Amino acid sequence: MRGFKVLEGYSEIVLPTRKTAQSAGYDLQAAEDTLITNKKISLVPTGLKAFMPADEVLLIYIRSSLAVKHNLMLANNVGVIDADYQNHILLPIISFGGEFEIKKGMRIAQGIFQKYLTVDGDKIGVGDKRIGRFGSTGEF
Repeated sequence: MRGFKVLEGYSEIVLPTRKTAQSAGYDLQAAEDTLITNKKISLVPTGLKAFMPADEVLLIYIRSSLAVKHNLMLANNVGVIDADYQNHILLPIISFGGEFEIKKGMRIAQGIFQKYLTVDGDKIGVGDKRIGRFGSTGEF
């Protein structure tokens, strides 16, 4: 099974959908109004968590229209949501073109589910358990 679940407290969130028959990505919307200030990272809540098989990942990309027209980007370039991440998907967005206001319900990113491979001898599902939230698998 794979998909999205709306988190408690975010009742007006629309589950992500693909907009065309050939779209790979599911459009993620902002759960709250968020002001993105110039050259500062803001975490934009989606009100969602994702679920997927253990051998898949959800990759998140900013919508190209926001990148090209408004000089916005994800601060980590591509968001990686692992199958064992069961918390709120927050999008770290930075502006290189001044202030930009993201409105609740605005489509801001797209998520693509993808299978991944491991090296010989490595087994999916073997290893430490995730114990944290955003950026929880290591320290800077």
